[in-house]
Amino acid sequence: MKILVVGGAGYIGSICTELLLDEGHEAAVFDNLGEGHRRAVDSRAKFIEGDLADRGQIEVALSSVRPDAVMHFAASALVGESMRDPSKYFRNNISNGLNLLDAMVATQVRRLVFSSTCAIFGLPERVPIDETAPARPINPYGESKLAYEKILRWYDEIHGVKFVSLRYFNAAGASGNFGEGHRIETHLIPNVLKAALGQKLHAEIYGTDYETPDGTCVRDYIHIIDLAQAHILALNAGESEYYNLGTGGGSSVHEVIAACRKITGRKIDTVEKPRRLGDPPRLIASSEKIKRELGWKPQFQSLDRIIESAWRWHQKFPNGYED
Repeated sequence: MKILVVGGAGYIGSICTELLLDEGHEAAVFDNLGEGHRRAVDSRAKFIEGDLADRGQIEVALSSVRPDAVMHFAASALVGESMRDPSKYFRNNISNGLNLLDAMVATQVRRLVFSSTCAIFGLPERVPIDETAPARPINPYGESKLAYEKILRWYDEIHGVKFVSLRYFNAAGASGNFGEGHRIETHLIPNVLKAALGQKLHAEIYGTDYETPDGTCVRDYIHIIDLAQAHILALNAGESEYYNLGTGGGSSVHEVIAACRKITGRKIDTVEKPRRLGDPPRLIASSEKIKRELGWKPQFQSLDRIIESAWRWHQKFPNGYED
């Protein structure tokens, strides 16, 4: 298939592009490089610099590439920032996403794989969280993604745009070539590894008084390669659908830091800080639906394997994509 990867210069988009190409698909990347990196775009992919805020730019890109499907990763994705600047999140994640959908309708592209999030669920009533759990976001980031999922349903009904929405839990790890190199890094594993590399004085723990076994947040970490494979499987879904993506297990902040110490062999100091606004205590996925319906088979389910791949990449590229 021929795929246009929107936001393909970012962490998840870059590795999905790499795997698409490895599996024999054609891929083009559309990205404004505001958060992504030109060096994160696989050299085998056509690169188009453009911004979803300008519908004309994405329409021109779609007309040029004529893809069979679009993978949509372009979004603002920092929970804390969304609590300070909700306007940015509703504008980027909803308004700009509408530009993409309208451009797809105009150019007769009728298949979309959407990068959604477990943040749509808010404080879950039960874990693991399956697709029937009530969606009650507790931050504008999750609200913006849920709003877009609702919009997708109407574009399917009215315009015939078939979609698969993949609700990620915590993507982590790296491929051999690409990894997690955000300009503003808020994710736990890369920040702990930066401390192991001596680039940070310490790792920060936000909240130690949650109702969890050790008082720190528990998250479901999914290897980026397994996540990318789910996107490729989603291209073959017959009907529009929603799937949760995780491992079904959870690791606390303390457990992640202990695993990083073990794998790196480095001393990693920590500093405890207050809770961050909008952080639920526990988020663990049930991925039984995508396993059953699309045959997804995650290969890297252990936390150690996830951290090992990230550590190899950070050692190889200690400054990420920056010179």
